[in-house]
Amino acid sequence: AWVGSLAMGMIFFCSPIVSIFTDRIGCRTTAASGAAIAFIGLLSSSFTKSLEVRYFTYGILFGCGSSFAFQPSLVILGHYFKRRLGLANGIVAGGSCLISVPLPFFLKMVGKAIGLAHTFQVLSALMLIQIFLSLTYRPILPPSCDSQHDGQDKLGSRSMRQQCWSQTRKYFNLRVFRRKTYRIWAFGIATAVLGYLVPYMNLVKYVEKRFQETKKDWILLVCLGAMSGLGRLVSGRIGDCIPGLKKIYLQVVSFVLLGILCMMIPQCRGFEGVIVICLFLGLCDGFFTTIMAPIAFELVGPMQASQAIGYLMGLMAVPMTAGTPIAGYLNDYFGNYNAAFYFAGVPPIIGGLVLSVVPLVHQRMLKKQR
Repeated sequence: AWVGSLAMGMIFFCSPIVSIFTDRIGCRTTAASGAAIAFIGLLSSSFTKSLEVRYFTYGILFGCGSSFAFQPSLVILGHYFKRRLGLANGIVAGGSCLISVPLPFFLKMVGKAIGLAHTFQVLSALMLIQIFLSLTYRPILPPSCDSQHDGQDKLGSRSMRQQCWSQTRKYFNLRVFRRKTYRIWAFGIATAVLGYLVPYMNLVKYVEKRFQETKKDWILLVCLGAMSGLGRLVSGRIGDCIPGLKKIYLQVVSFVLLGILCMMIPQCRGFEGVIVICLFLGLCDGFFTTIMAPIAFELVGPMQASQAIGYLMGLMAVPMTAGTPIAGYLNDYFGNYNAAFYFAGVPPIIGGLVLSVVPLVHQRMLKKQR
């Protein structure tokens, strides 16, 4: 299980580094390089028979490459869209759900027919196509003006320590954290995702254990994926109609509902009730995911959006990774999944309440400036 978990964790852990590369060498080069690394990771995984080696080829290489390929696809949208950024982001994010619904069935069928090694090779071919698709990214906005200031700093005589500090500040730009609204927003998101993956990782096992349902448990994953895709499309369009930082209220509602729905799972008396909850869980997931990038552009502007998204995903990595093991410990301790789902419901509600403060703080800051 650590092979897949390591790959998922690397996607988030690498995000701050990806934002640096995106700012310095551009979306096109960063995304194409990431897709190439992911291609090498998947292809090399098909030739490995050792689990320890696959930790590196799949967990690290494929995970890091996916992170470098994914984040520029969000940043590049800010170069092309402004008034319809939410809708464009929803269409892009909805595409992943469109593929993720049939992909498990496709992989299961292909895996039985040609084996695991050749299945990795088929997936690597998809990443090879991604390399050429990434080459279509053409930035329109001018690069950040930080490089001009850095060039002026180099003209003066400096000590080695000052030069090292200048280079560190150049590549690790923490300017986004100077904004109070961004700090509150990032803290709220990081808090909310502590129990985010718990339903996705435990729903199937919960249904098998409580309702002895093993033949129709795949319906849960289909419902989550399909409704998440619908939610991403709808939320993108709705987000374009909401001015400024009031878009955050969409995230507030989605997180609060997400927490309540998680707590309602143990109350279900039948398998059909779990299906209904999965439909709404997927919808809330779509609303939260799609509106994240437009909010980042509203908070820090298009020039620093890459840094804002990268640092946010880096902050999300630790709680998102820790939530599932904590839920597993609660399941082992109490002998059922009830406590795990109750635990998963609390952080989204707290995070949603924290996010609701951001527009109020922003309005207060504007009044002080006036």
